[in-house]
This record gives sequence, structure tokens and C-alpha cells, in this order.
Amino acid sequence: MPHLDWNDLRYALAIAHGGSLASAARQLGVNHTTVLRRLDVLEAQLGARLFERSRQGYEPTEAGSLLLEQARRMADQADEIERRIQGRDRGLTGQLRVTTAFVVMEHLLPAPLAAFARDYPGIEVEVLENAFMVDLARRGPEASAGWSQRQADVALRLSSQVAEHLVGRRLGEAPCRVYAMRGAAGLPQAVTPLPVLLKEAPWIAFERDGRSRVYDLWMRQHLVASQVRVRVDIFNAVAAMLRTGIGVAVLPSFMEATHPELVAVSDPIPELSVPLWMLTHPDLRDTARVRAFMQHVGDAIGERLQAAAP
Repeated sequence: MPHLDWNDLRYALAIAHGGSLASAARQLGVNHTTVLRRLDVLEAQLGARLFERSRQGYEPTEAGSLLLEQARRMADQADEIERRIQGRDRGLTGQLRVTTAFVVMEHLLPAPLAAFARDYPGIEVEVLENAFMVDLARRGPEASAGWSQRQADVALRLSSQVAEHLVGRRLGEAPCRVYAMRGAAGLPQAVTPLPVLLKEAPWIAFERDGRSRVYDLWMRQHLVASQVRVRVDIFNAVAAMLRTGIGVAVLPSFMEATHPELVAVSDPIPELSVPLWMLTHPDLRDTARVRAFMQHVGDAIGERLQAAAP
């Protein structure tokens, strides 16, 4: 028998099942002429008529019946392969707990998370918004006591350093710039040298006692206290204060898309370009739902970071 295209056999099976070209077209999601063309190709290749055409429909010939018998066996084998592969991912159900910061949740995670939820309806994702790395390493005997015993399965973290015992990948860089309210009186409206901004502009800064983030250290080293008008604790609060026109402040560039009322007034600040990591514990990396989340959501966030790069 000549080399056959499995797709052509699918068309023959659909015709036999529905008894007409129109029915086969509906099954396969194609038009009537496509079904006829694929049947003609198959019959020409085999040198045999596979169906008798009549007003009642398409009836298999002797040659057609023989072909269909073999094609059904092939279809059964293909179905078995698909079931076995899917069987390895039966864990694509259950709960998945993700921890991240408020700024990542608001500006990077929603659309990828929604797409993941649509594609994997059997997985219930719970997001914990906090600014601190939870203990992903709590995998001892107490972890088997219940869901609440393990604080998170996956962490999304903006950080220049991550714990060595965790595994994952770097999704991209999150550069920062100085921003101001667009059109605000007394505030710069175009890219300005950073030393000028630090010396002359009023600032919205982070809390005075903040020491855990690279942004906190940078502000302590570069900002003069007399230039600070307001202090807040997180980027979302910074954006809210920027909208009042009280001063300028540092934000990650990926926030620009959702804050068109703000204008960048500095070039990216090299010291404040921080990588975004997606991390999990080594014991969890081969879990089907963790693997799926890290691949699909991680890829989507990486694309968003790249698109937002200045």
C-alpha cells in the first residue's frame, strides 16, 4: 500500500460515520469542498474507489470497507496513545498556592493567570499577595497534615537574590525609572538627568525604616531627606501618590501600561533593574500542576516584561 496521510484517513472515517460529505465537513470543522478534495486524493493514491455515491449518501465499497477497518484500528491506537500521555498528567487538578508582591499581582499576573485558569479548569489557584518570601521549603512530615501546612507552591519574586535551595527560572528584568504626574505644575515632564531630579524635585519615597529591598537602599544613599514630601510602603501606594502631583517617584517600567496618566522623567536606573523570578521547591518541580503553571504563566509574564522594557 502506498504511503498514506493519516489526515486523509480521518476524512474517510468521517464520511463513513456521517454518510455524506456535508456531515463529514461538520464533524471536521471544514467546508464541503475540502472533504471531497481529500477523498479524491486518497482514492487516486490507492487506485480504488472507496465509496459509492448515491442520493442516499456515501456507502463504502469493498475496498473502502477494508480501508476503514484498518483506519479505525489506527484511530483506536492514536486514542490510546493520547490517553496514556494524558494519564501521566492526571495531577492537573487540585490546588496550587502562589505567593507574590502586590505590584506583580496587579500589573503582571492577572491576564496570564486568567488564561491559565481557562486552560486548566481543574486547578484551583490561590494567590497570596505579600512582600516577603514565604517558606517554600516546609516539606517535612507536617506538610502531609493538610493544605494549610504548606505556605506556597510557587513564588514570584522581584529580587536580585534568591534562596539557593529553591529552583526555577528568571523570567526577565524589571527596570525602574522616575515618574511624575502628566501635566502636573512644578514637576518635570520630560527625561531629566537623575542628579537634577534628586537635588531639585520633590519626592515620594519608601518608608524610612525599609531595609530589605534594593529600592530602600538606593533611596537612603541618594535622596536628601529635605526633598521627601511623602513616604509609603509599596509601589501601588507610590502610584496613588504620584497621581496627586505631590512629587516624583521610582516605579517599575511595567507599570506604565496601566498608568497612562504618569510620564517617565528619567532614563532607566541601572542599579534598580531587578530580575523577576518564578521559584518552587525541588520536591515540587515535577508535580504536573506546578510544572504547567511555571511553564504557561512564566512564559506569558516573560513576554509582558519584554514588551514593557523601555
